[in-house]
Amino acid sequence: MSGEHDLQTLLMNMTARLAPDVYVFATIPPDSVTPDGIEALMRFHEAEGTTLILTREEAMARHIDHSFACRMITLEVHSALEAVGFIATISAALAAQGMGVNPVAGYFHDHLFVPQDRADDAMAALAELSSAAAKTHG
Repeated sequence: MSGEHDLQTLLMNMTARLAPDVYVFATIPPDSVTPDGIEALMRFHEAEGTTLILTREEAMARHIDHSFACRMITLEVHSALEAVGFIATISAALAAQGMGVNPVAGYFHDHLFVPQDRADDAMAALAELSSAAAKTHG
């Protein structure tokens, strides 16, 4: 299953699902081991350290310094990893609303981390983007 490549098809068929948890970004030094039992949604290794995305609740319970309280929106369309312009189009729509976004690509779906207090605005912008794509196609 390679996923959809066509931008118009991706936008038309995209539905967005807002996860209930509040997530945060944290980092641990480059040569550190991630503490046992941490339920990180994502780990990404960079030269400066390992980035973790985890629930705010988990970060606070484990006394992990963190930033960017955000909500995760999953785009429920199977986009190909090679799809061109999908995240760029979404980022531009959210930027037009004055909102930054931190996207993460999974194998099956793209996930957007948006500021916690702007989650509803992001959901509305994504719905409008999908609706506009359907109108121009039909």
